[in-house]
Amino acid sequence: MQLSEIQAVKQRFGIIGTSELLNRAIDIAVQVAPTDLSVLITGESGVGKENFPQIIHHYSHRKHGPYIAVNCGAIPEGTIDSELFGHEKGSFTGATADRKGYFEVADGGTIFLDEVGELPLSTQVRLLRVLETGEFIKVGSSKTQKTNVRVVAATNLNMILATREGRFREDLYYRLNTVPISIPPLRERKEDIVLLFRKFASDFAEKYRMPAIKLTDDAKTLLSAYYWNGNVRQLKNITEQISVIEQQREINANVLRNYLPKDEMERLPAIFPSAGSHDHKSFNSEREILYQVLFDMKKDMNDLKKLVHEIMNGQVPANAAETLYNSGSFLSHNDNIFHSKNVKSDFIPEKSNSVNPVYEPNVDEVEDYQEAEEYHEVESTQKPLSLEDMEKQMIRKTLEKHRGKRKAAADELKISERTLYRKIKEYGIE
Repeated sequence: MQLSEIQAVKQRFGIIGTSELLNRAIDIAVQVAPTDLSVLITGESGVGKENFPQIIHHYSHRKHGPYIAVNCGAIPEGTIDSELFGHEKGSFTGATADRKGYFEVADGGTIFLDEVGELPLSTQVRLLRVLETGEFIKVGSSKTQKTNVRVVAATNLNMILATREGRFREDLYYRLNTVPISIPPLRERKEDIVLLFRKFASDFAEKYRMPAIKLTDDAKTLLSAYYWNGNVRQLKNITEQISVIEQQREINANVLRNYLPKDEMERLPAIFPSAGSHDHKSFNSEREILYQVLFDMKKDMNDLKKLVHEIMNGQVPANAAETLYNSGSFLSHNDNIFHSKNVKSDFIPEKSNSVNPVYEPNVDEVEDYQEAEEYHEVESTQKPLSLEDMEKQMIRKTLEKHRGKRKAAADELKISERTLYRKIKEYGIE
């Protein structure tokens, strides 16, 4: 699709943003709309998944047929079959008359199953039959009925994990996931955050009949760097709070910070804690621990490379390397872990007795540095470790450090002992 066509879709359905990821999702929705393929929309809660089934329905040949949206997570398990497929009179207590289900009512149109991952397993079997044969049976009936319905589903769950754990049927997942559409979270659409804030501020100014709030430059920076765990929905709620509560219409970073939950992270990468909040709260997942370690490794490596470069150019005193070495830890290329500062270093230049001591490297040291740089370039072209390999290596090293004591290792990794046991079993760590 042309960018102008995508922009027309955004205007029609009230979608704000210029992100390429968002444009790609809209493009897929429009391209798949003329077909009758099932579509599975995935994305975190609050990203706006409900807009895409409407786009698909509007651009399909079913656009004049009914469109029904069903929140599967809001319907009790005992009545979900009746809601979706209908029931016969007297089929259960309270069934005083025949009732048509959503699949019968939506015949010839589109049905949107929101939070499809919350469906009970018994209902998943019925849904699979509808998708494969177009047939269903009402609760309390033995008569098979036909329906011609386009199914679009959405979920914020990790469906692959749900199928592995037996919470969702694998055959149904692949039947729904004929065409996947992934909606990016707000933290991956940073260029859209200020645009959305401005739109919401304008809407609330009109709603409450007051001047629209505006952000200063530092507030825009803070807003864009925020994690936004609740995505667009959270941004809209915070914009409404500020619009109603604040008397001043210009909002700076200090004012904005009062409305942002402190337990969410404000700096890049988004998974890290905000500056000044180095408390001992555990991370939300093991992957965040890996990112934390990788970030620290990269920082120490950059500091070391900068120091070596300055020494080679004679820009720092000879004892600078020793000072930096004593203040932290350096990375080992051999096993990708940190060594304690009390380990002897082979790279500490001798001190000079001159008034302005400047380290002058000899020819051998220059050649060693050049060889190290060449080794680093070759090493950087090799395939990096995967997250799973890094996680496995971290767990093994931590267990060795604590001599196999799982509780102590779990405390250091900031995960539960149960999770550690599962990881040990999963990776086959002895």
